[in-house]
Amino acid sequence: MIKKHLCTCMVVLVTLVLSKMFLYSTPVKHQVKNTIPTSTISATNKTNNKSKKSKLFESLNFANEYLPIGDKRIEQKVARSLKAHSFERLKTHKLHKNAKAWFPIIEPILKQYGIPEDFKYLPLVESGLIQGNSHRGAAGLWQFMPATAKAFGLVVGSEVDDRLDVKKSTIAACKYLKVLYADFNNWTLVAAAYNTGGGSLRKSIRNQNQEDYYKLKLNKETANYVYKLISTKEIIENPSIYGYKGEKQDTKLALENLDADESANKL
Repeated sequence: MIKKHLCTCMVVLVTLVLSKMFLYSTPVKHQVKNTIPTSTISATNKTNNKSKKSKLFESLNFANEYLPIGDKRIEQKVARSLKAHSFERLKTHKLHKNAKAWFPIIEPILKQYGIPEDFKYLPLVESGLIQGNSHRGAAGLWQFMPATAKAFGLVVGSEVDDRLDVKKSTIAACKYLKVLYADFNNWTLVAAAYNTGGGSLRKSIRNQNQEDYYKLKLNKETANYVYKLISTKEIIENPSIYGYKGEKQDTKLALENLDADESANKL
């Protein structure tokens, strides 16, 4: 009886030892898990996108005068304006073509008169996608009205119209911009005044007791004007980001590889 009991105990002991041997000799199947939960990855991507947008807004400026950061209304207006100036919306490289043709003439004149280089984008906003006179009678790259053109030395007549001369009109524009800067002492406000008129902008500033362009309540065209300038600058300097063909040029001008067969209706 005792022997039988001892045998049984030995069997149990051997079984336990063998089971432990097989337990540790059998490879453990590890479940491969992402060390970062999916929800965390999604949140990280959103954070990265938010960071990129934040960095973009922080870099956007006109004549080294930067956009207010953290104002959702302003950020939304910038985003809408950039989208409106993308190739997807405009379907043309005309702004880049005109920049390539005009900037080499405009830039030296701006420098000569001490006007920030960013004002070279103003003609692209004023007349970059249109030709000839506006319905209000403005003409040329800088879209001068007859009275303003004459006041700054341009000849405006049926036979001669200096507003259509790139060099002469740019010189007149520089003189006008210097007068506006002497009045407003802020290049962003100068750009707004160029669009709406110095008297009109002074009235808005006085009535609202507000000198910040981004906080002023202005007519729709003027309220969007600086956003258009900033967006035009951005798509000219970083074309590929906004769907335009070609690579960024060192001169920050036009693209080289343009569609030769762009249809007329896209222009």
